[in-house]
Amino acid sequence: MKEQSRIPTSKVQRAAKFVKTGAKIGGNYIKHYTKKIVDPNTPKEELHEDNAQDIYSSLSELKGSALKVAQMLAMDKNLLPSAYQEQFAMGQYSAPPLSYPLVVKTLRDHFGKSPSELFDDFSKNAVNAASIGQVHKASLGDKEIAVKIQYPGVANSVKSDLKLVKPFALRLFNLNESELDQYMEEVESKLLEETDYDLELRRSQEISEACAHIDGVFFPKYYPEFSGEKIISMDWIDGWHLKEFLNTNPSQEVKNKIGQGLWDFYHHQVHNLKQVHADPHPGNFLMQEDGSLGIIDFGCVKEIPEDFYTGYFKLIRKKLVDDESELVQAFYALNIIYETDSEEEKNLYIKVFREMITLLGRPFHSDSFDFSDDAYFNEIFELGERLSNMKELRNSSQARGSKHALYINRTYFGLYNLLNDLKADIKTTKPDWLK
Repeated sequence: MKEQSRIPTSKVQRAAKFVKTGAKIGGNYIKHYTKKIVDPNTPKEELHEDNAQDIYSSLSELKGSALKVAQMLAMDKNLLPSAYQEQFAMGQYSAPPLSYPLVVKTLRDHFGKSPSELFDDFSKNAVNAASIGQVHKASLGDKEIAVKIQYPGVANSVKSDLKLVKPFALRLFNLNESELDQYMEEVESKLLEETDYDLELRRSQEISEACAHIDGVFFPKYYPEFSGEKIISMDWIDGWHLKEFLNTNPSQEVKNKIGQGLWDFYHHQVHNLKQVHADPHPGNFLMQEDGSLGIIDFGCVKEIPEDFYTGYFKLIRKKLVDDESELVQAFYALNIIYETDSEEEKNLYIKVFREMITLLGRPFHSDSFDFSDDAYFNEIFELGERLSNMKELRNSSQARGSKHALYINRTYFGLYNLLNDLKADIKTTKPDWLK
């Protein structure tokens, strides 16, 4: 993959890139509708494909929060046409890498030494490149080390990038503007945290230690002496990302073991630690032949307020759906409905969100769940499609749902999708009060 010798870092440079991309998208629409004049049956898939390629090409050069938002949207399979999913998912671990001279400069700026002075060996080419940083493989004595290096200018461009991303999201994904504003506000705070590698190092060590007892999962050791504001060093872990792992044709027993490890890892974080690795995309998991799972990258961690936790998971309880009074109280507490809503609006939102929580809570309603059930996921995608086309939701002046739900929903969507790809049949452990 071609390396980048520089990343546009100024607001003007980055805005210009968006404008250029917007012009390309406009051209794609003109081309599509010109074809439709000649052939009214021209499918929209070609338009999606052209737009997805142009947007990904632009965002992957910009790196940072622009690419991260695309990566996050790719995880919400019900939100995007498949062309966008496939392109944007590449940002999870195969974006164009930064050139080696910029890597050397980053290390020199922080440690006052070049890679060859710090390590016995250091790969000139990035092994993985994502939205916020890229990883190089190094060695020191008998240790193999992964060195994650943040791209220049990422932290400074978060706020301005999100303003530039917003029109694309509104136009392409048919989102409610008030909800998107809330979404962007929460995303901004998380992205700023992701650029703080000192914070990530501390969380990585704390959560790894707190989850070390979970069967089937393991974590790298971190090296503070080779880490800093823009650099994190940890043990190198060999393993396969999900797609590569599935290409080895593993047994269902092994896939179920990995699925169980994933579920137990998230169960412990959410219900016991009240903070969670909120970035469950395939690039953050390294799967082993024996069914164990290496877990990396604690840049995106969502801390869960106690009052939100209680209200949110109360909705998951199967009995609550049938208790109208308690359900309505929970919807008020989570800002799903408001006192200012008309009775017609309240009835609509209660009906819609009751259907949503019944569907998303289904794995919690039994002792085990078979995530190979594609019919279940089709129900989720169909519901998402229906909601995105509901005029009442799109035009609502209020954001529906607590801002804290954004990353928790994203975490469970990501987890469910991983388990579906694994076709995993697992025990759905849960707290006693949820049973």
